[in-house]
Amino acid sequence: MFARKRYLAALLLPAACIAQVATDRPPLQLTLKRAVEIAISPEGSARIQLAGEAIRQAQGRSDEVRGALLPNIETAVSEQSMTRNLQAFGFHFESPIPGFNFPSFVGPFNVFDARASVTQSVFDFSSIRRYQASKAGVQASKADRDAADDQVAGQVAQAYIAALRAQAEVEADRANVELAEAVLKQAENQKAAGTGTGIEVTRARVQLSNEKQRLVVAENGRRRTELQLLRAMNMRLDTGFVLADKLSYVPVEAEQIEKARAQAIELRADLRAQQERERNARLSASATKMERLPSLAAFGDYGSSGTALNNSLPTRVIGVSLKVPIFDGGKREARRAQSNSAFRQEEIRTRDLREQIQLDVQLALDSLRSAEEQVKVAQEGLTLSENELAQARRRYDAGVANSLEVTDAQTRLARARDNQISALFSYNQARIDLGQATGAIRRMIQ
Repeated sequence: MFARKRYLAALLLPAACIAQVATDRPPLQLTLKRAVEIAISPEGSARIQLAGEAIRQAQGRSDEVRGALLPNIETAVSEQSMTRNLQAFGFHFESPIPGFNFPSFVGPFNVFDARASVTQSVFDFSSIRRYQASKAGVQASKADRDAADDQVAGQVAQAYIAALRAQAEVEADRANVELAEAVLKQAENQKAAGTGTGIEVTRARVQLSNEKQRLVVAENGRRRTELQLLRAMNMRLDTGFVLADKLSYVPVEAEQIEKARAQAIELRADLRAQQERERNARLSASATKMERLPSLAAFGDYGSSGTALNNSLPTRVIGVSLKVPIFDGGKREARRAQSNSAFRQEEIRTRDLREQIQLDVQLALDSLRSAEEQVKVAQEGLTLSENELAQARRRYDAGVANSLEVTDAQTRLARARDNQISALFSYNQARIDLGQATGAIRRMIQ
């Protein structure tokens, strides 16, 4: 029995050590920059991984199309035992010798053949255009990967500032709880000194209870935003981390605002991807049009054939072939109409995306200006509310005001803190929107 306990202890000791190491591991110090780097890494967000696979697929399609321009080499070895009915091929021999007839059924006989064959396209403008179109498709996929990086960076940044807002709300509610406790103690002291009443103490306790409830709700909201941030980063939901940044006001450079529209046309990865798709459609339409042109190819094979390997003789074929398309029942013209329509669709999408980018930039700039004003007003309101509360508490201590005035000042201070947090959140959100609208979200985060 003692030996069994020692055996179980030996088995459980490594697991206990691993658990202790995992418990003692410090939480990840997570900045906004670090969060975005994790999300856009090759093993990060699922959208990034899918974009990477799309690049590989586009490269594979390009390699497949390029195969039409490269030599096609094949080898084959065969050995057959055959019989033939010559009359089935139209052979009928009359024998000049009476009583003797040529046989119409021959075999079995052996045929051996070992051969290597090569074909090479010399001039095929349609295949060349298709290869150029496939390369444009690869570039479009790479631009889509950049666009996915920007989208994921924006999504993670939004989740990060939402977590910062939740953290700021928790800190503000804790400050409100501490203030309510101080006001309650002040009311109790006033009552003990004979200058206060029981209703004032009860009012202070009610205010403290309300602030504690708000704190519980805020802590739950913070946990929810932290989980959403981990999901956006594609990390385990049990990963421990600490937000290293604070919800603050970081002004946007005036030069960036002035050049926002020009930057958007130059930097937006989704516009570059759409332009490459338009180029792909244009080249594909050109390739379909060039199917009407002649194509030239060279071919050849070399090998040995005979009734067996030991008596086979070398044989070869070398030549060129010129194909001139004349009529295929209208299929070529139908493909040309489809490809031209696809090209016009991509042109429409490109124009529409340009207009949408202009709208995105304008809306982001308007939101940024409005958010800046909100931050200024909120900061002024917070300062006034703090001064009001300080004056109300001094008046209460002096006995020239009751606790209702203090409670009202408390409520206005809590509202002012909420207004400041909301204004800072709106401002940072507007900065992220501007970064996404101009295609500079990752630069802005740096």
